[in-house]
Amino acid sequence: MGIRATTFPQDLQESPPSATLALTKAGVSRSAKAIRIRGLSGEQLFHAEVACSCDLDPAQKGVHMSRFEESVNEAIDGVVIGEALVIEALAEHIAQAVVERQGALRSEVTIRASYPVEKRTPVTDVPTQEMYGLIGIAAANRRSSRRVVGVTAQGMNACPCAQGLIRAEAEEALRQDGFSEDEVARITELVPMATHNQRARGTLYIGAPESAGVRAEDMLRLVEGGMSSEIYELLKRPDERFVVEKAHRRPRFVEDSVREVLREVTERFPDLPDDAFVRAHQVNFETIHTHDVEAERSGTLGEVRRELEGGPAPAHHTTLEEWLLGRVPRR
Repeated sequence: MGIRATTFPQDLQESPPSATLALTKAGVSRSAKAIRIRGLSGEQLFHAEVACSCDLDPAQKGVHMSRFEESVNEAIDGVVIGEALVIEALAEHIAQAVVERQGALRSEVTIRASYPVEKRTPVTDVPTQEMYGLIGIAAANRRSSRRVVGVTAQGMNACPCAQGLIRAEAEEALRQDGFSEDEVARITELVPMATHNQRARGTLYIGAPESAGVRAEDMLRLVEGGMSSEIYELLKRPDERFVVEKAHRRPRFVEDSVREVLREVTERFPDLPDDAFVRAHQVNFETIHTHDVEAERSGTLGEVRRELEGGPAPAHHTTLEEWLLGRVPRR
């Protein structure tokens, strides 16, 4: 007996909704995928989460959810991320396909992946594997597209405020014990001052033309460099001493870290146009408080450059959403 043909009812997604309202966004999130990244030892698969969405016409009841998955799967099959880790290219490819398949005016795609990197410890040169985050964001319409590359990295900050209190107390104790002012200055310069530490997670986004040549690997170094010290999964005792001393000789607030990263972006990528986008964010996980602390700055690179050159702070900082939509305020 053969299989009976099934007649499907009218495509419900194309039917009129009960309330004729356009939607800003409809789609799928937390879609787990394996993406291919090509390294020196060949291609490897890495876990990623993909979010895809598009706008929805007021006369259409729903988006075609299966078309999102088809667009993602076909893009993943067709795009291998090379050694330069251009994850934003994959996001852009998917966003363009979503606009076409859904008949949408605009789509947005975000890909988040974990990427392992083998590093060497700073003193003993022991290999250790560190995990970093890669983020690709893209927005597309029927005429053009924009894309952003993001990275996340962990590190540590040493608190300058507590260190200042400890330094002042140490200086006074040395004076009370008969040391001269020159001796007090020499001792407190030679001996790292105690303070409390905060493990930190920094994130950096840069949106720029494909030809700009922004590499995720370079961005990761900037994020780690903005903190008091980088950290490692594996540390021998000489490495531990090195990391702790480095952090205590470079005390930084979370606000310092964000500002340093943005300053380094302008110096590391001098050829990026003023209408490129940048966003730096960091959260520090407190050790002597029950809360955490964070800081952030977003804007066009032109906005950031003008401030660093001594210009006035803009009344409004361009957001990621505005930049993806092409709504950059005129200056």
